[in-house]
Amino acid sequence: MKLTYLGTAAAEGFPATFCNCQFCVEARLLGGKNVRTRSQSLVNDDLLIDFPADTYFHFLNHKIDVNKIKYLLITHAHPDHLYQEDLYRRRRPYAHNIATDILPIVCSEHTSKAINGTPAGTKTIVIKAFETVKLGEYEITALPARHMLEGEEAFIYIIRGDKTLLYANDTGFFFEDVFSYIEENKVFFDMVSLDCTNIDIPISDGGSHMGFPNIERLLSRLSAIGAVNSSTVKYVNHFSHNANPIHSVVEEKAKKHGCLASYDGCTVDF
Repeated sequence: MKLTYLGTAAAEGFPATFCNCQFCVEARLLGGKNVRTRSQSLVNDDLLIDFPADTYFHFLNHKIDVNKIKYLLITHAHPDHLYQEDLYRRRRPYAHNIATDILPIVCSEHTSKAINGTPAGTKTIVIKAFETVKLGEYEITALPARHMLEGEEAFIYIIRGDKTLLYANDTGFFFEDVFSYIEENKVFFDMVSLDCTNIDIPISDGGSHMGFPNIERLLSRLSAIGAVNSSTVKYVNHFSHNANPIHSVVEEKAKKHGCLASYDGCTVDF
């Protein structure tokens, strides 16, 4: 299985649009891996995760063959993960000769409503927490994320193909029933991708994002229930400009916690 990080920043991007803090100024000067767009990833070549406004740029910048994309997962309805206007470009006169006539979009009921109808050339598949859907060779299980307001929904996903991936950004520390599901179903992760929005800015386990202290506790829990071990590939993702996501800085901090730091265009074969 392969995961490509197309965008690795939080909602404001990095450097942030209007920001002149020392971190954003440095990122503009350094460029390269220090420029982070809004969060999006691609599993193999055909399963897209999230649909920010940067999707158009991602496809061009990373030379994505859009004809190979067969499925779309949306984690939640925040605008840095769902820019539904561009989904409506998947029809004439904006698009011709599309290889996949219908693009299935897997998401929560709350996200489905935010999409505001079913754009032409798409099909919404509403999934509930702890449910599993089959998409071609993949089995997708939605787990509740600690992220949204009451009455709204955000998901992290277990993605099973020839390997098993936990894709878990935009969440705080996992709910107890998430740990219970993983343990009871004896899920082992070949790779985990974890929210690290705060990097080393303290945030409680009840918050809507995580940093390295939370991740350390999370990995300890996952290890205790047999869900990860030393062979699991561990990446951190989704960084806020407030926490200094200069790549070399995050990379060094991640190493101390047994993790690797994602960057835009980073491809992981596992």
